Amino acid sequence: MTTTFKQLKTKALKDPAVKAEYDALSPEYQVVKTIISHRLKRGWSQTELAEAVGSRQPVISRLERGGSNPSLQTLQRIAKALDLSLQVTMK
Repeated sequence: MTTTFKQLKTKALKDPAVKAEYDALSPEYQVVKTIISHRLKRGWSQTELAEAVGSRQPVISRLERGGSNPSLQTLQRIAKALDLSLQVTMK
């Protein structure tokens, strides 16, 4: 029997340590998911988004795969290019 990703995820998240790490990454994941979703809705490649932001494609690629920690200024430029607003909150 083949195990699906969903099954593996469900099993892994039963471990409290894994669940805590997963939850800690949620805000970053949501930002990346939003950027990718809106970029694709526009039909833009990573290169096209980078040009609209005044950056380079590798920067967008690293951001989208979670391999960078972008500044608020960078996120603001991306939001503007995608006609979004950036909202940052702390609780």
